[in-house]
Amino acid sequence: MSNAPILLTPGPLTTSARTRQAMLVDWGSWDQNFNQLTASLCQQLLTIVNGHTHHHCVPLQGSGTFAVEAAIGTLVPRDGKVLVLINGAYGQRLAKICKVLGRAYGTFETAEDEPTTAADVGRLLRADPSFSHVALIHCETSTGILNPLAEIAQVVAGHGKRLIIDAMSSFGALPIDAEKVPFDALIAASGKCLEGVPGMGFVFANKASLAAAEGNSHSLAMDLHDQFSYMLKTGQWRFTPPTHVVAALHEALRQYSEEGGLAARHRRYADNCQALLEGMAELGLRSFLPASIQAPIIVTFHAPRDSRYQFKDFYERVKAKGFILYPGKLTQVETFRVGCIGCVGPDGMRAAVNAVAEVLREMEVLDI
Repeated sequence: MSNAPILLTPGPLTTSARTRQAMLVDWGSWDQNFNQLTASLCQQLLTIVNGHTHHHCVPLQGSGTFAVEAAIGTLVPRDGKVLVLINGAYGQRLAKICKVLGRAYGTFETAEDEPTTAADVGRLLRADPSFSHVALIHCETSTGILNPLAEIAQVVAGHGKRLIIDAMSSFGALPIDAEKVPFDALIAASGKCLEGVPGMGFVFANKASLAAAEGNSHSLAMDLHDQFSYMLKTGQWRFTPPTHVVAALHEALRQYSEEGGLAARHRRYADNCQALLEGMAELGLRSFLPASIQAPIIVTFHAPRDSRYQFKDFYERVKAKGFILYPGKLTQVETFRVGCIGCVGPDGMRAAVNAVAEVLREMEVLDI
């Protein structure tokens, strides 16, 4: 395992030995000990978001996108209408989910380096009062841009609308307080900033909204109302749970607490991001976003303007030196991405920068 490459990706990501070790135990899905593991997990997750008073935590099998679709399908009534705020690929995906589910929706799209503003949202809600919900990507993983969640949430609440937050790449590292940021649903997953493994999403659903959501869902498997009702009654998952994923996340949360919780996790990721940006700047590689809107989660870099640079070759060479990067997701500009999250610190980020420098010299793209 020590020879495995470090994943500088936005999830899956590099996990600790303790987290991997937790997956070596097999659990019975109806076993009382496993049920207690699930219950403990949900309570810990609610504590991170300060959501015990007004929200339930509903876990769901599958990736984060499964949980996003489940939240839209369960909490948006079939006659509802969603305003989807877009400045990247995951906002586009959210709009596609609405389309596939047959929910009415409208979109507001800004450039991939331009955050949506609270003023934008207020103007759009005044122009079309038929919107019942607003859906926002907090940290858009396609670039690393951070959208102003707190300000937008207040505007949405002021118009009497309900907010659905995709916090996939921010939950656990960037502060979100359910007592200060009103939302109907906040969605995250196991394999991101909590440093678990992929395979489980979870939705913090407003208690009243979830109680009123019976019959909304298009799907049996992705019905959060039914999932929560069954868990409340039996303590069990409705269908086969991702037992090893749950155990790994439970162990990852122990380490999260030992590290110092959200503040410490954010500080380490911010230090990682700073080390990465400084090192890449010394190589002449420019980040796509200005620092003011760059979340310390994943950084998009402009690809070198050299015909000898090809991402696939670059990727394989960097991988051979022990680091796995991420391709760009922009349509207009050639880029690549480097994640700052996972079980890695600033020294690891500096080692990654050194690997990038060596590779670019080998490719005769850099002459330094």
